[in-house]
Parts: sequence; structure tokens; C-alpha cells
Amino acid sequence: MRRTICLATFVAMCLTLFGQTLNVKKGNIVYQFAASQAGDMVYDNASTLTVMGATFAIGDITKMYVDDAAVSEGTVAVDYDGSAATVRVSGDVARYVSISVDGGHVSIIQSEEVGDDTCGEITYILSGSSEDGAFYLEGDYKASIELHGLSLYNPTGAPIDIQNGKRISVSVKSETENTLRDATNGSQKGCLVCKGHLEMKGKGVLNIYGNTSHAIYAKEYIEMKNCKVNVMTAVKDGVNCNQYFLMESGTLNISGIGDDGVQVSYKDDSEREEEDTGSATITGGVADIKVTATAAKGIKADGNINVGGGTLCIVTSGGGQWDAEDVKTSASACLSADGDINISAGTLTLTSSGSGGKGISCDNTLNIDGGDITIRTSGGVFAYINGNEYDNYTGSTDRIASDYKSSPKGMKTDGKVVINGGHIDIMTTGIGGEGIESKSTLTVNGGVISVYSSDDALNSSSHMYLNGGDITAISTGNDGIDSNGNLYVTGGVIRTFGGGSMECGIDAADEGGYSVILTGGVILAVGGNNSVPSSSLSTQPYVTTSGAVSAGKTIELRDGSKSLASFTVPENYGGTAANAPGRPGGGGTMGGSILVSCDGLSSGSSYTLVNGTSSATVTATLKSSGSGGGRW
Repeated sequence: MRRTICLATFVAMCLTLFGQTLNVKKGNIVYQFAASQAGDMVYDNASTLTVMGATFAIGDITKMYVDDAAVSEGTVAVDYDGSAATVRVSGDVARYVSISVDGGHVSIIQSEEVGDDTCGEITYILSGSSEDGAFYLEGDYKASIELHGLSLYNPTGAPIDIQNGKRISVSVKSETENTLRDATNGSQKGCLVCKGHLEMKGKGVLNIYGNTSHAIYAKEYIEMKNCKVNVMTAVKDGVNCNQYFLMESGTLNISGIGDDGVQVSYKDDSEREEEDTGSATITGGVADIKVTATAAKGIKADGNINVGGGTLCIVTSGGGQWDAEDVKTSASACLSADGDINISAGTLTLTSSGSGGKGISCDNTLNIDGGDITIRTSGGVFAYINGNEYDNYTGSTDRIASDYKSSPKGMKTDGKVVINGGHIDIMTTGIGGEGIESKSTLTVNGGVISVYSSDDALNSSSHMYLNGGDITAISTGNDGIDSNGNLYVTGGVIRTFGGGSMECGIDAADEGGYSVILTGGVILAVGGNNSVPSSSLSTQPYVTTSGAVSAGKTIELRDGSKSLASFTVPENYGGTAANAPGRPGGGGTMGGSILVSCDGLSSGSSYTLVNGTSSATVTATLKSSGSGGGRW
């Protein structure tokens, strides 16, 4: 026998006596049908009850009652309490979800009909606390998850496991603190797992403990804004995803991890040409990342890294290691990209203390258009010799192939370096530490750049172009500026200091027939030696003299009483008296060759070069005789 009762009539009658919501309870699951959700209620041979398309076996219903509870349409709410969980389902989505509850473990499968004209996106609201609980969601349409003060530990897997390949929004609600912990030695890929796109937002706090693998894992992209995420620990990466990682705002704190802070990979080789694939992009917010593992990276991208705002504070302390698969050494880096690194804004504080560690490392082009960048590296050389690994290797590295050693660098790229703006402050104090190194060309068009290094401060394997900006380059053991091609100087203010002896303030590879080509700029170069312009392409004269310069003193070039150029020697230049705050060495006197060039000089004319309290008469020269870079 089949009977049909108008639910609207039934609810209206019950409202008079009891309230506004019909509740159908199955164990720990309560389906809530509001009066506003009127429709037919159908009994089929007294064996099933169907309400708004959701069918219940009569034997499974443990209770039916009417109350005045408010129902939020389009939601499923899960409340954890110890070893149990209670689920409340809004009547309008009841037919679209299949739910099972086993103690504190809740599993939900969304119908394929979710997302059609009758049922849009469902929101899952999670709250409460359990030391043996989990939330599992599977489906074919996007969904939203809200965390309302959730503390969840799953001793057998991931506390939140979203096996849904679509966009999943996780909203950490304002003024709530939420904690997720997963199993130790489990098979899960992360503590918070998402098969699809993970968008994290809200104004609350989420603490994550990854006890088996990554703290946060998404098979596709991750976007983050507003919320505060604290990765407290992870066996592997703090955040691991494919396609791309985008942080627009909020706070991301990562520490206590066993590998990279944020690792972004290509989903597969077929997507390598797609826009944003494999990239990490920071446009706002605060990221504080500390990694200690050997050769670990703060942020690692298989594609590009783009920084357009926000605050990045990244610390790496792990040493180097031999990579047998790639047949080369590997070292830690704060930012590491297999593609380009592009920085246009933001504040970056990058510190690396491990052997061979780097502030910035990329395989292609490093572009800097703006931002405030501070880099400190203090580790030594990592070397792989005759099958043995050496941290902070102190022997000669001249005969060690480049792939068998990793030296500390402030910025290092296998491609071009192009600096158009920003404020850059680099100090590398470990043995063999270079400030900015390009394995191709290095171009400076603008910005304020200060580099203090134990090896070359600025180094290019090909030509170097200094067209503008304000550059201070100090090396304690090698060249201030070293170009292994032509050194083109067309503008800017340049103060460069070599490490004494034969080390140059400016050095162009004269053995390759290259030269300093000087057509502009204001330059002070001090070192045991200096390359001088020898090309007929040079149009701006220079003056040279011998002598020493002292930290804090002024070097000035005068034409009679007129000052043509004036430089103050940095306090951290030369000697061993560490009187410069935050800098080793400094406060001393070094020199040998002094070169000055600026606009207004006439070849063959005499000028006065003032060095502290002494002065000398010098004659301007347009170019040196002969070919090649030339040394003076």
C-alpha cells in the first residue's frame, strides 16, 4: 500500500503544536526539513519514507520529531565530541549525500547530481573535538568546508581527506582556532589532503601536524588568503601541491619539517607549457618558513617563482648533499625555481647558514623590478670528492668540477640576472661565497644594491651591463665586480672594492679579449688591481692612482674648486676591526689601485683626487693602449 501525505500540511499542523522543523534521525545523522522546504512525504508499503526526494528505510529511522531548530539550507554540519560525531543535514540536500558514521569517523559521498539546476554547492561545517575522528568527502562537484573551532586527530590516516577532483574551499572561520593531526606511519599523502583545487581562506587559525608525509597536500593548485596557517611539523614538505601555489594574504608559518617548506610541481609533463603550471606566486600576506633538512628549500617550484608583494622571512640551515640521480651536488636555498624568479614588490628576508646554501637560486632568468630584499648566507663550500661528502670544505676547489661542489651565494642563476629596481642588501661570509652570480649575463638598470662577499660580489659568466642604479660591491677575498665578458658601464653610481693583492675593484676577462667599455656612470673602483677601459667604444675618460683607502673616509675628484664626484668608503670595507654593526671585518685600510670616472672629464686634463686628508694630481685618460681588458 502506498500513501502520500502533503508535507506542507503536515508541517503546518505540527508548527501549531511544536515548531518549525521536521527531524528524521538515523543513528548519529539528523536530516532536518524546514517548513519552508514543503513538499510531499511518501510512505511506500510502510517500509520506506521519502521526504523531498530523500528515501529512508523505516527500520533505519531511530526517531522523528518536530522542533523549532533553524535550518541553514545547502549545509551538512558535523560536530565531533570525543569518540563520536553527530551529523545534521539540511533537507534540501539530503537526497544528494550518502553519509556513514563510525564513531568519530564521518564519510560522505556527494551524488553526481550535485551541481545541477536543483542542487548547487554544498557547505560542510566542521566543529568540535575528537582524538579518534576523521572527515572524508568524495564527489564530482565543487564543495565548501568551514572550520568552526575543530580539533581532530585521526590515528589511522588523514583527519580531513577530500577525494574530490574539483575546487574545494576551506574557510577557517573568524575568531576560531583549529588543529589537525594525522596518523604516524600511515599511507596518507598529508594531514590535510585534497585531490582537487584547494582554496584556503577565512580569518581564523589552523594548526597542522603532518606525522607521516606532508602537512598540506593538494593534487592540483592551492590558493591562500586571509587565514593564518601554522604548520607545526611535517615529515616531508610543509605544503605540497601541483599546478601552482598562490598566496594573496594571510599568514603562513612553517617549521619543524623534514623537507621543503612549500614545494610546487608540474601535474604532469603535458602541462609544462601551460600558464602558471608549476609556479609559486606571492602577492601579499606573511610567510615565515624555517627548514633544517639537508639540501631543503624554503619555497621550491618546478616552474617560476613570482613575488609581487607581502613579507617573506625564510631561513634554511641544512647542509649540502650529493644527488646521484642528477650527478651533481645539491644545497639548500630560500627560494629555488627550475624556471624564472620574478620579484616586483614585497619584503624578503632570506637567511641560509648551511654549507653551499643560497638565498635565491634559479635555473633560468632572475628578474628584480622592486621589493626590499635582504640576504645573509654564512655556510662554506660543500664538496663531493672520490665518493665522499664534505660540509664546509676548506681545501682548494680549483680542480673540483663545478657539478661536484656547491658554494654559498646570495643570488645565483644559470640564466640571466636583470635588476631594474628595488633595494638589495646581500652579505655572504662563508668561504667561496659570492653575492650575485649569473652563469649568463648580468644587467643592472636601477635599484639600490649593496653586496658584501668573501668571493666576487658581482659575477657574470658572460657580459655585464651596468646602466643605472646605486651599486656598492665589496669582496674580502676576490673581485668586487667580475665580468667574464665585456663590462659595459653606461650609468649609475658604482662603488666597488676588491680584496687586495691582485683582486680587482672591476675586472673584465682580458684573457678572452674582453674589455671595460665605459660610456657613462659615476665610478669608484679600488683593489689590488683594476681592469681599465681599452676599447675604442669607450667615450668617458677615467683617472687612476695608487694608494690605500680607509673605511669611512671620503674620496673626491675635483676640477679646481669644483667637485666632480664624491664617494664615502663604506664602514665595512677592509681590515679586521669589526666596527661595522652586523658585518664581519671592516674599519680597516686597503687598496693598491684606485680608479675614478664620471661625467665632465676631458682626456689629457689634470684633476685633483682627494683621498681622506691627502691629495694627488691625476690625468684623465680615455682608454688604455693595446687590446684586451687591460690591468692597472
